[in-house]
Amino acid sequence: EAHGNRVIEADRVLIACGTVAASPPTGPSDGQRILTSDDITRLEELPSSLAVVGGGVIGVEYASIFATAGVQVTLIDRRERLLDFVDREIVDELMHQMRNFDVTFRLGEAVARVELFEDGNRSEVDLELESGKRIVSEAVLFSIGRKPVTDSLNLGNAGVETDAKGRIPVDDSFQTNVAGIYAAGDVIGFPALAATSSEQGRIAACRMFEHDVSDFDRVYPYGIYAIPEISMCGETEEQLTQDRVPYEIGVARYRETARGQIMGDDTGMLKMIFHRETRKLLGVHCIGTHATELIHIGQAVIALDGGLDYFLNAVFNYPTLAEVYKIAAHNAANRLRHVRPPRSTGPKPGGDPVLTAEVPDNDDPRPLPATRLSERIETTG
Repeated sequence: EAHGNRVIEADRVLIACGTVAASPPTGPSDGQRILTSDDITRLEELPSSLAVVGGGVIGVEYASIFATAGVQVTLIDRRERLLDFVDREIVDELMHQMRNFDVTFRLGEAVARVELFEDGNRSEVDLELESGKRIVSEAVLFSIGRKPVTDSLNLGNAGVETDAKGRIPVDDSFQTNVAGIYAAGDVIGFPALAATSSEQGRIAACRMFEHDVSDFDRVYPYGIYAIPEISMCGETEEQLTQDRVPYEIGVARYRETARGQIMGDDTGMLKMIFHRETRKLLGVHCIGTHATELIHIGQAVIALDGGLDYFLNAVFNYPTLAEVYKIAAHNAANRLRHVRPPRSTGPKPGGDPVLTAEVPDNDDPRPLPATRLSERIETTG
């Protein structure tokens, strides 16, 4: 014992203390009217109205959950777009469905002032936005991020470095700047998902005891447990456009499957993104019932370097939601039929003739054998 604290010594240490909700700018939450995401699960009754400040993953999840339960919800975020790391088409669909539950969005807005009003048995929260708008609700949820629980650890005494937000930098083995001290999970920052945190902890434990283990797999899914669910793995259209990668998409709606009709989900959607030339799968994005389950099929194909032909030839159980993969693949194949290969304007280096082919309008999306293209091949140079 030292100063009333228990002292534990070890040759190897793993720091996995997680995070807590960031405090509201107005001061500590009261657990009733001014809430954080750590408080809101302890509410004893639903408020009639709720303002959610912060349009990140947690804010969107709670906004959709409370709206579905009949609470009048207003979602406020200083950014012009929700969930900017998620495919734009998926976010647009989410917002459309949340509006069907009467969610009001105030994007590009920031809270300037918060006041509590008490009137007998009734209390309200008055939010004034920087634009001058006022929002009155029975409660307000501040979902403005989470911070690592490192302040009380005195990590500096051990020489462990942290960044300005209290996160612990680590290497590929999840070791900190101090030999023998490792960190994993939310305390090291992005991606801060339960699934990835668990895997990081497993790898760190193996590395610290010198057991063979693979590096952390960078192909992992995101799950957003809003209503409806969202899940994604791989690249978005926006990122591929920015990186100038040629791609084509394939889209399927749940209503195109028997299972979707049985379940009554006519708004769910799956989008796959394929490289336009190699046909490799680059990204999968899903919104709807069981989206966080469906995503693992696409995740496996990306990890195994598979592509469009796998989905075109695979057989899926009927009736299942997994059939959306087959439907989306055929949608992508139909789009790719109309993509002509680039034509060369000169001979190859060394003087060899260049062969260019015009792909015929054929129902089979796979490349045709050379013999079937022979009549359409032109020799130039």
